[in-house]
Amino acid sequence: MPLPASLTGTLELPVLGSPLFIVSGPELVIAQCKAGIVGSFPALNARPAAKLGEWLTRIEDELGEYKAKNPDKKVAPFAVNQICHASNDRLMQDMETCTRHKVPIIITSLRPPSEIVDAAHSYGGVVFHDVINVKHARKAVEQGVDGLILVCAGAGGHAGTLSPFALVREVKQWFKGTILLSGAISDGWGIASALALGADMAYMGTRFIATVEANAEPAYKTALTEYAAHDTVYTNLFTGVHGNYLGPSIAAAGLDPENLPVADKSKMNFGSGGNMKVKAWRDIWGSGQGIGQIKDVPPVAELVERLKREFDEARGDFLTRASA
Repeated sequence: MPLPASLTGTLELPVLGSPLFIVSGPELVIAQCKAGIVGSFPALNARPAAKLGEWLTRIEDELGEYKAKNPDKKVAPFAVNQICHASNDRLMQDMETCTRHKVPIIITSLRPPSEIVDAAHSYGGVVFHDVINVKHARKAVEQGVDGLILVCAGAGGHAGTLSPFALVREVKQWFKGTILLSGAISDGWGIASALALGADMAYMGTRFIATVEANAEPAYKTALTEYAAHDTVYTNLFTGVHGNYLGPSIAAAGLDPENLPVADKSKMNFGSGGNMKVKAWRDIWGSGQGIGQIKDVPPVAELVERLKREFDEARGDFLTRASA
């Protein structure tokens, strides 16, 4: 399917930088959009709630000024992630703020409430909802979402277990909207592979934690350059929802990554580990399985240029092999 009108002609690469709890702020989002990929952040990162409007104004102003000074550059739109869960008592307030600012893309997680879709559509915005299986995908489409983010095996943070070869191809049998693919995508070859499977865009998170503009601890960024897929752990202990985390950060918190208990889902809290002293995202670091490809911590602009070169090389290799 063609991309939504707001994305047509604005992208240097078919990539959406996924919203990263704590890590994604105005600096990262602005850098991503200037580089020609969609930047995003969770609304809950703006604390207190009044700061959300300030962040949106800053992003709009800086991107508007950049566009005016660089009319030949492709500047991507930005997105805001709304956590649609009962524990998020800011949801409707934050969505009202997003509606006033006419945020181009709303990313919904956990539950795709129709009121969020209606609000975004009222001003011409689009809604992408993240899912881990076909059941959730069908429910989201029933709510009127414009696109599905297929969070497959190997994705950082909250993630599913299905292979992208299974989930993408099955969803494409019946869904005609925009499809984004998430799961261990860290370089241009991964982006090209996502498109080859049938996705319209790649959804990349962990790779952008290891950038200059990311609001992450230096030790976190460095760790992502030092470890690989076998160092990630899939558990629901810290939030009640299964996700991938960096094993060494779990060990540093005094826990055994190889012997973690199962969480009580009735006490699910997306910012902490219930009664535990350690907190998810702050102490326990999310990490996708694609970290074996991360070797440095560059500025976003430099990273996107590298991804473009790799993407072009991957497509060239594919064409060469196909014609051999």
